[in-house]
Amino acid sequence: MPSKLVNRYLRDEMMPHIWCPGCGHGIIVHDIITAIDRNELDPDKVVIVSGIGCSSRAAGYMDFNTIHTTHGRAIAVATGIKLSKPDLKVIVLTGDGDSVAIGGNHFIHANRRNIDLKMILLNNRIYGLTKGQYSPTSPRGFVSKSSPYGTVEDPFRPAELCFGARGHFFARAVASDSNGTVDILKEAYKHKGAAVCEILQNCVIFNNGTHDSVYNNEGRKKNAIYVRHGQPLVFGEDNEFGLVQEGFGLKVVKIGENGVTLSDILVHDAHCEDNTLQLKLALMEGPDFPIALGVIRDVEAPTYNDAVWAQLDEVSAAKKYHNFAELLETNDIWEVK
Repeated sequence: MPSKLVNRYLRDEMMPHIWCPGCGHGIIVHDIITAIDRNELDPDKVVIVSGIGCSSRAAGYMDFNTIHTTHGRAIAVATGIKLSKPDLKVIVLTGDGDSVAIGGNHFIHANRRNIDLKMILLNNRIYGLTKGQYSPTSPRGFVSKSSPYGTVEDPFRPAELCFGARGHFFARAVASDSNGTVDILKEAYKHKGAAVCEILQNCVIFNNGTHDSVYNNEGRKKNAIYVRHGQPLVFGEDNEFGLVQEGFGLKVVKIGENGVTLSDILVHDAHCEDNTLQLKLALMEGPDFPIALGVIRDVEAPTYNDAVWAQLDEVSAAKKYHNFAELLETNDIWEVK
């Protein structure tokens, strides 16, 4: 049963949902609501925008201002909402197919423009709602209904798209780790500008186990690293491993061996404008490297929506007219008798 907190923000706590048991969408709805509550956001000022896909059905269950849009167009609709009503907190709930396939262009340019949207990208590496076709994030060789002999293409990596578009906020969590998810969502809600939160998630029917290496606590202790601004980049069951820079890349070392001490370990800087090391963290993959979880990049920059309104104010102030009646009086006037 949902918690009392979640019940406050559900349209109907007894409403049946379409999700398969164990898929993680219900947990993520709980975490979205928890982060909204902990950040003390005004529910009447929160807008949840979704596209098409299993994840996008979540908007209909939450008692905020919500809109369920068309496939791949959630970010476009959210952009219009934010520009017209800049005081609203606009959250986009989307899947890997919805956001980086048909909606990929909007995803890229929302980050490039730095529009103040919070984009929660649920990545299960599959098209689940349409019954198991491979998605843009499916790995090379992945066998699915639409690739029965295995895919022959390399996948998009959402972090790479975000960073390549000069994005200023990127974070990652695992659907089964509510504490980690709530933590990154809280920071995303506070960030002023485009914020991408990738949530790794299993599709229990069509792609179960795709994130198994980090889907439980024991797996995360061994195969993930929680990055925290200002803290050493250490991981392992006893934090016995760390990351150091080697040439232009990163290297995993064991603290205490070969003269390596904690002082040799890199310290995470999420606020560094140069994204070189942040991108390397975001793109780490097993088995040679741990998967980075937490806020990887969080940098302040001017937002598109603020710039548009500032420009409107500037142009308006310089005009000789400010309403329709004044506009009529700017040209020659004839009085007809």
